[in-house]
Amino acid sequence: MSEIRLIDGGVTSAKGFRAAGVPAGIKYEGRNDVALLVADAPCAAAAVFTTNKVAAAPVLYDREVVRGGKVQAILANSGCANACTGEEGLKDAKLSALVTAGELGIDPKLVLVASTGVIGRRLPMDRLLAGMKSAKAALGRSAEHSLAAEKAVMTTDTRPKQACATVSIGGRKVTVGGMAKGSGMIEPNMATMLGFITTDAAVSPAMLRRALKLAIAKSFNSLVVDGDESTNDSVFLLASGEAGNAVISRGGRDFEAFRAALEAVCVSLARQMATDGEGATKFVTVTVRGAKTEKDAARAARAVAKSPLAKTSWFGMDPNWGRVLAAVGYSGAEVADMKAEVFYDGVWAFRRGEVADEGQLAKLAAVMKKDAFEVVVDLHLGKGEASVYTCDFSLDYVHINADYTT
Repeated sequence: MSEIRLIDGGVTSAKGFRAAGVPAGIKYEGRNDVALLVADAPCAAAAVFTTNKVAAAPVLYDREVVRGGKVQAILANSGCANACTGEEGLKDAKLSALVTAGELGIDPKLVLVASTGVIGRRLPMDRLLAGMKSAKAALGRSAEHSLAAEKAVMTTDTRPKQACATVSIGGRKVTVGGMAKGSGMIEPNMATMLGFITTDAAVSPAMLRRALKLAIAKSFNSLVVDGDESTNDSVFLLASGEAGNAVISRGGRDFEAFRAALEAVCVSLARQMATDGEGATKFVTVTVRGAKTEKDAARAARAVAKSPLAKTSWFGMDPNWGRVLAAVGYSGAEVADMKAEVFYDGVWAFRRGEVADEGQLAKLAAVMKKDAFEVVVDLHLGKGEASVYTCDFSLDYVHINADYTT
């Protein structure tokens, strides 16, 4: 397989895309909150959405649009989720797509919309549409344009999240670029997170959907910040085909090369989201191995990754392996505690009934001071293995969410 190269870049790195981000005063003054991503021509498209039964109006609208397999533009806003807004909210989503299409001179069926922010409030349509028109005038292909669009979809994020990868397919250089927002209310299960990914690879809509599903399993669906699944979770993938490779319409070497590049971008974005979890002070990878099945490993890893007790112990730099093993025990995975082992960056805290003594605790204390470490649970029951990206729970997480709407 061709080498995957991770480079600096975002949604404008692939050929055939322009982007912009502008302030429209949707929630804050002087802060980018409307983003526009436009392709030069209709693209093959795929998307995945939240499985939350309380789905936001943009999600309901976009599910219908992406069934056509073609998209040319995405209008996104922060500051208002347009969720739990009923028929009026759905009308607002449709109208924003319709007016955007008119401004761009394209078919409304080629426009997606995305929103993030406070639930239960109507979109300020006058400000949103004015922002869209300003964004249209500001469209460009530079790294600065990509960054401006990324900043427009951020809410409690403290820093932008962008990623880009290149790979050779059929002798052609293919680029995959992406941006994402998400800091809190994060437990993607699709698939408040939004992801926007572009590529200049030529890929059929069916294979694009397959590649996205596979990439998400290893990235956004292996990510937990707080265990709350958003009403608005969406990841969009657009393929312009401008790289000039033969269209990927079935599995094989070309598909695997594209899938690997897409996965690299998605994993990078997911890791950035975990690192920037609301109030996070530590990035933690939870790995469960030796599980009876892969499904058991995933259940156990996810339970540890979203355990408030485990996460607060990491913030307190306390190697409290009991909280880790307890979470595995209630996860639904098969466990035999006297066979299990718990490690922090390779330093054991518990192994087959043996508990860390003072000397071992001193080694663990050094690990817990790190900004990033891995918690490994080996169940010694089989070959199942899974990893989940997460972070700690700090005092700031409580402060950020205690007054989010007020």
